[in-house]
Amino acid sequence: MAPLSVPSPSNQNPPATVLVIFGASGDLTVRKLIPALYNLFADTYLPEHFIVIGSARTKFTDEEFRTKLYEGLKKFSRRPVSDEQWAAFSSKIFYQPVDGSVFDDFKELKARIESLTEGSITYNYLHYLAVSPEFFAGIAANLKHADLMVDPATATRRTGLIVEKPFGHDVPSARQLNQELMEHLRESQIFRIDHYLGKETVQNILVFRFANGIFEPLWNNRYIDSIQISVCEEIGVGNRGPYFDQNGITRDIIQNHALQMLSLLCIEPPHSLTDPNAIRDEKVKVLRSMKRHTPQEAAAHSVRGQYVAGTVQGEAVCGYKEEKGISSTSKTETYSALLLEIDNWRWKGVPIYVRAGKRLPKRITDITIYFKSAPHSLFRGRHIGALEQNCLTIQVQPKEGMALHINSKPPGLRLSVEPVQMDFQYNQSFGVASSDAYERLLLDAMRGDSTLFTRNDEIEEAWALLEPFFDAWSDKYLCPLHDYVSGTWGPAEGDKLLEQRNHKWRQL
Repeated sequence: MAPLSVPSPSNQNPPATVLVIFGASGDLTVRKLIPALYNLFADTYLPEHFIVIGSARTKFTDEEFRTKLYEGLKKFSRRPVSDEQWAAFSSKIFYQPVDGSVFDDFKELKARIESLTEGSITYNYLHYLAVSPEFFAGIAANLKHADLMVDPATATRRTGLIVEKPFGHDVPSARQLNQELMEHLRESQIFRIDHYLGKETVQNILVFRFANGIFEPLWNNRYIDSIQISVCEEIGVGNRGPYFDQNGITRDIIQNHALQMLSLLCIEPPHSLTDPNAIRDEKVKVLRSMKRHTPQEAAAHSVRGQYVAGTVQGEAVCGYKEEKGISSTSKTETYSALLLEIDNWRWKGVPIYVRAGKRLPKRITDITIYFKSAPHSLFRGRHIGALEQNCLTIQVQPKEGMALHINSKPPGLRLSVEPVQMDFQYNQSFGVASSDAYERLLLDAMRGDSTLFTRNDEIEEAWALLEPFFDAWSDKYLCPLHDYVSGTWGPAEGDKLLEQRNHKWRQL
């Protein structure tokens, strides 16, 4: 039989697949993975021959595991759960206890898989590591030694590994983790998941740019004045306090989600939209082209803050240092704003402002492209105020859509100018709600399509770009930590970062 290393076409269902979820007793499986798989099943995107095996150290029977998943599915599925569909879907779900550090458990897992896949059909194996990164290398090694992860050059089945963030803490740790995984797998077998890349609006950036001839000629420093990317949350750290306090908002959000969106937004046209590496090559070029700062420059081009007690959406909330698991002396940032620049011919001189924060007024992820202003001399002396800049806004969440902001004359006998908005939202324009990001990413991984997954060099370049900022922030006198009241848009210094170049944050 020929090797199955070639990805399935994106408009076809994937081939027969066994999906093993390590860490299946955790929150991610209940909240995201099983709801995503159920909705793929309901929409008939899964292959006819498909098996899910949950795996963790916790002891469950198959039925106990299914019951746990069913209770979560009723809460987190984007569509109502049908008893008939659940019965059919759950018949494909099984549970096998595995300790990731015990090789004998992997031999038992292999035996269980083989007993469930007996017959003439060859199944691909896909393993999802919903566990802490410290366990990635050990599980990968045991999978390889148990022949559950095989070399794609000679195998008759495709095998792959999906890993969740965080992928490293800095450049050395990311590089070490990449090296550890690649001792046992090829890069083509590793799917580093960033769920933002599965969001409908983020995927549409490629179609929007390259399928519409009116935008690509304007996508450069001759016409674009500045770019803003905002990832805002109204929530605090919740039960993630100890984890978050070790990382901060920059490592948690900007290093992955924000920089992935930025690199996709600013790529050069790839030679193909179907070759995963064609797109990822261009994303890496963007990251490599970004201006590198000294720590002193990074301090001047960044602002960081930490929320204190305030009111969010009418509810009084505590400050960061009062959150569970947070030290009263913590210096971890819950807000950061960076001024970045891509130092190439297309983008030279275009400031890119990136911010992320917790306990802001609302949850929204927004990309705004500001175009350079038209000359105002034509309207001089007509009692018309300053014309607003044209801008294109891409809202990634919670309401996925795009809007083009232009100036127009309103009805009436006087010449006046008012800003208007031409927009569309996915659920209104297409009549259906967008799929969850995990649905698209799980389906692509089963197909062997790594386009929307991050590559090893992407990860390392993103960490290298941010390294000077972390160095600057390690010295409180070089880059201080500012307080901001919960329910506001961050410290005032975040606004001043833009005012240096006569810009301001878009009102969200």
